[in-house]
Amino acid sequence: MQEAAPPGGKLLHLAKLGAEQVLWARVGAQSALASIRSYRRPLPAPVAPSDVLRTRDECQRAIDECRRLGLPLHHDRLKNWDALGAVSLILHELGTDSRVLDAGAARYSSVLPWLRLYGVRELVGNNLEFTHVRNHGGVRFEPGDITATQYRDGWFDAVTCMSVIEHGVPLEGFLAEVARILRPGGLLVVSTDYDEDPPDTTGKFAYGVQVHIFGPDEIRELVKRAADHGLELVGDLALAHPQRPAHWKRTGLDFTYLRLAFRRVD
Repeated sequence: MQEAAPPGGKLLHLAKLGAEQVLWARVGAQSALASIRSYRRPLPAPVAPSDVLRTRDECQRAIDECRRLGLPLHHDRLKNWDALGAVSLILHELGTDSRVLDAGAARYSSVLPWLRLYGVRELVGNNLEFTHVRNHGGVRFEPGDITATQYRDGWFDAVTCMSVIEHGVPLEGFLAEVARILRPGGLLVVSTDYDEDPPDTTGKFAYGVQVHIFGPDEIRELVKRAADHGLELVGDLALAHPQRPAHWKRTGLDFTYLRLAFRRVD
């Protein structure tokens, strides 16, 4: 059995804490400076609502866009692609007067701090790993199970879930819960590890479960199950990719990322 990315340990904890503190210090400084200068950050370029990361060049273009917009980069280069897509969709479709949950959030990931820099006020992240509530710049991070939350029906305008569902999340429970807490017309944006021909992950484990990379049939089934819960796919289901931009060094696996957007219908 190959352990890919253990969830605990002192060094990992310190690395996460350091990334968290650096990120939110930058967000605080940028927010203060923007307020002083009355600076209005330009919106990200529109993106395809549902898409696959096809090439390394697409990832580099996303990084270049983040730099143009002054958004703090994620240390994992590829995660800038899916985070930027999610933020662009929320801002263009819903605007800044939105209530957003990042399901399975990490306090050092990008979606919530980037939305905060755009002035979105009601932002929440939850994760089973969190042991207590913590606030960063008005963003609330709290313990929570993304398949059974405490939020009211129709409470959120958008839910994001970035690089989480491949880690053993019960999909039926997740989709049912998101459908419950999203308002009609609200958006769910999901990203996950994906490959047209997924590599063998036998014996490779991360976060207490076997590494999983979704294939095309599983994604089509996910879209079908989402529709059963009133979550309709937005955009085209793009599944082809000429390159595998992602390389997970600890496992030797090559794959790519997929981003899916769904709208909650009545």
